[in-house]
Amino acid sequence: MRLSPVSSRARRQLVVGALVVVLFVLCSAGAYAAEPGAVIALAKSVNEVLDNIRNWIMGVLAGLATVFLTVGGVRYVMAGGDPGEVEKAKTAFKSAGWGYGLAALAPLVVAILKGIVGA
Repeated sequence: MRLSPVSSRARRQLVVGALVVVLFVLCSAGAYAAEPGAVIALAKSVNEVLDNIRNWIMGVLAGLATVFLTVGGVRYVMAGGDPGEVEKAKTAFKSAGWGYGLAALAPLVVAILKGIVGA
């Protein structure tokens, strides 16, 4: 039994659907943790604020890199030997690598900010 090839439109719809699911999971992951009416962002010092900024930057960059990695993986699997799609998947993988690299450098950026602020 031979399967029919997947159209370009169906591939795009699959990728968009996967992105929506991943973004929904990433955005709703911590929503249940906060109690109603509780203050969750009360910093006591500049160091704490800068540490919170570092954690936020690392989380956002790692999340976006994971989305790019997922998109690249889906594109690579769905490429079906099409060189253009394989190249787009490789580009997504490279973007994911850059995202993870920048997330790893976020503590260095915050250390430079601490030096500038004098904290």
